[in-house]
Amino acid sequence: MVFQSPGPILCQLGPLTVRWYGVMIALGFMLAVAMAVRRTRARGLDSDKIINLALICFVAGVLGARLYYAALNLSYFLIHPADILATWKGGLSIHGGLIGGTIAGIYYLHREKLPILTYCDILFASIPLAQAIGRWGNFFNSEAFGHPVADNFLLKLFIPQDCRPMAFRTYSYFHPTFLYESVWNFGLFFILYFYASKKLINYPGAVSCLYLAGYSLGRMIIEPMRVDSIANYMNIPVPLLVSAGTMAIALCALLRIYQKNAGALKQ
Repeated sequence: MVFQSPGPILCQLGPLTVRWYGVMIALGFMLAVAMAVRRTRARGLDSDKIINLALICFVAGVLGARLYYAALNLSYFLIHPADILATWKGGLSIHGGLIGGTIAGIYYLHREKLPILTYCDILFASIPLAQAIGRWGNFFNSEAFGHPVADNFLLKLFIPQDCRPMAFRTYSYFHPTFLYESVWNFGLFFILYFYASKKLINYPGAVSCLYLAGYSLGRMIIEPMRVDSIANYMNIPVPLLVSAGTMAIALCALLRIYQKNAGALKQ
């Protein structure tokens, strides 16, 4: 099966250019919020608060994702500072988005005196759905692809020559790593939303930790396949290092949550 982008632009509305990248991010966000609202109402909580939380996290997340990406590509953005906020061109780091969104979200929940872990669990159970859909924005931009594959490879992504790294200009087909991550995130969403969030309702924070661990595991598997890792440290992609660290912290926190709440439930 061959995947080939029709191009990054969906349509032109007068002076406004509608890009697939923005459409996929917006679609993913709206569907994830709808699922979070559904779960919030099922638990008898204020759905308006989860909408406010999602909007705040989205804005802070996009800003954090772009600034994180720019920081890891500092040599380019020092020369082209006007491109720092040009998010429609692609270049959003999920890890930066998680950092920015989490900080803003916790601040909002603390200010509103809401149960932080409970609302985080609801939102984090839906976030993989937004990520799964948003990854298709990379497809339309012909970015976030993997190493070259043979012409007879089962799943292959055609990349236009001007989007290929110089070292791979003679190759046409590449690993569709955007697809691998999209499928992984869809699976993570179904596990967290339809199973874990119900089974672990008495363990506040557990779903959030499972999301961080599960998403990080997926990145650790897929990242080595990519040819466009935004930075390296000692020849190891920075996203891989960050994912490994995040997964370790999340698993330790998950164990602590289980020990704390299991003891409380026995009393």
